[in-house]
Amino acid sequence: MKDFVLRHVKRLNEEEIDIVIEDGKIAQVMKAGDGHGEHVIDCSGLYVSSGWIDLHVHAFPEFDPYGDEIDEIGVKQGVTTIVDAGSCGADRIADLAASREKAKTNVYAFLNISRIGLERVDELSRLEWIDKGKVVQAVKEYKDIIVGLKARISKSVVCENGIEPLRIARALSSETDLPIMVHIGSGPPKIDDIIPLLEKGDVITHYLNGKQNNLFDEHENPRQVLKDAIKRGVHLDVGHGTASFSFKVAEAAKRHHIALNTISTDIYRMNRLKGPVYSMANVLTKFLSLGYSLEEVIAAVTINAANWLKKPELGWIKAGDVANLTLFAVKNEPITLIDSDGEKRVSDQRIETKGVVANGEFIKC
Repeated sequence: MKDFVLRHVKRLNEEEIDIVIEDGKIAQVMKAGDGHGEHVIDCSGLYVSSGWIDLHVHAFPEFDPYGDEIDEIGVKQGVTTIVDAGSCGADRIADLAASREKAKTNVYAFLNISRIGLERVDELSRLEWIDKGKVVQAVKEYKDIIVGLKARISKSVVCENGIEPLRIARALSSETDLPIMVHIGSGPPKIDDIIPLLEKGDVITHYLNGKQNNLFDEHENPRQVLKDAIKRGVHLDVGHGTASFSFKVAEAAKRHHIALNTISTDIYRMNRLKGPVYSMANVLTKFLSLGYSLEEVIAAVTINAANWLKKPELGWIKAGDVANLTLFAVKNEPITLIDSDGEKRVSDQRIETKGVVANGEFIKC
């Protein structure tokens, strides 16, 4: 269907509206019941937002363990736009770009500064794998898909190279005029050495991880490097993943009024099927359970993510734009949630995706 009406759908403020879609674009946003079209889809009881954006996924299925099919972690999850977080370096970015053409989900990518990407999980252990010329060339060739550079700065990735890969990434960022997404995890390097190298617009992903080398001290207070980074305009991204989200750290962040920038999943086949991620809806439900409002949670996967991507049109619902929308319910049903450390929480509410409109096409979840 390219011409249809989403009837009696709710905005987050509970206002019921009709959204008329014609030839893949939003033609009208109007009073509920007033929309007319060739097909009418009854959305009574469902919320609508601009299409969800996941800023950290792994969507290159050939790589194991960090890989999955694009639409399995995109439109089938209620997510209309995904950003692959450095699965591919210069050697394979062409393949990711090609797979994007066959998907219904919008795809962007961070380019891994290691040319081999996640072909191995120690991709920054040898500095010769960081081919600066290939990085610059790939950025030029795939400027429509590449939105930043990715550097995984934890001990198992950099091995004996310490902070040096991040210094190289910083120089490449200046040369390409692209921000860096930095994965933080077990040290060394120490978190106090990593964060000062990040600038406005760069992204810290896994900022709520519960590892020893994290952004909060033993008293669950934010470290000075985190407070300084926030003042500089460094962007904080959840990147839940298999080992990078802690309820205790998330509660500390909320207690200290650390702003919720973007919620992302760091999803791939294993943690989608076996947890603890499962889905974007499951991750968003965790933030509802922490006491964030529905508006704050949805903003973190719509307007906040769209603004970071410098594609604000992906974060609003406006006549004339290509239709990228997510339809979901908030159910008053108990659900047991689990973080990356095995800690459980029971929530009395859960978010459940029902469908998307991706580039004008209606798809049930």
